[in-house]
Amino acid sequence: MDNGQGIEPIRIWIVEDDKDWLRGLTAYLGGQPGFSLVFTASTPEEVEQALEEGLAPPDVVLMDIMLQGQPEGVRLAEAVALSTGARVIMLTSMEEKELILRSFQAGAIDYQIKSEFETLPDVIRGAAKRQSTISAAAAEQMREEFRRLKKLEREFEAKKMSDRITPAELQLLELIDEGYTQTQIADKLVVSVRTVKNHINNVLKKLQFSGSKEAAREAKAMGLFKRDNDEGSV
Repeated sequence: MDNGQGIEPIRIWIVEDDKDWLRGLTAYLGGQPGFSLVFTASTPEEVEQALEEGLAPPDVVLMDIMLQGQPEGVRLAEAVALSTGARVIMLTSMEEKELILRSFQAGAIDYQIKSEFETLPDVIRGAAKRQSTISAAAAEQMREEFRRLKKLEREFEAKKMSDRITPAELQLLELIDEGYTQTQIADKLVVSVRTVKNHINNVLKKLQFSGSKEAAREAKAMGLFKRDNDEGSV
């Protein structure tokens, strides 16, 4: 079947538990050229039944993240994407960072705020052509999540580095970073130059760096020096 222009209509499923939103989206998208709303549902059970019965597969699915007070849309997004190959766009009335990431992991290709429903026709057409780009809202949430994960990774690496060396060795790296020579460090710590060299060699072995300046730069980058912590607490 075509839409009179020799082009197959885009088959759309809408899964939304808010009856008012479901009616509104159905009316709005149903009036768009080239769209065919082949299935609507308001509960996970309806979606699961449609998949079991082998209902004609959609091209694009609009999937509410929260269904009956639970993030069931995330689970269903994965099931629908795997069963039908449809492009799943998540819908929500709130920006839920954790659920956005989980939705993408489940196979969703985009995320749209319900209040911005006017953008849905273009988003759906892009998704059907597999030319869609991630929405600005979703992209920002993803960036925030990746920044959070990067920070956690950095904190883990810093702790691992800190656990490998003693406070005295860390002080040695801090002095190296400040530009002290081995002789100056020996004088400042009232030890022999040989002792300083032995400490440096021990640090390099523990941290697997080829040079003391490189090790000092990395320790500074990790925020391990006392002066960095003091500056950060001001």
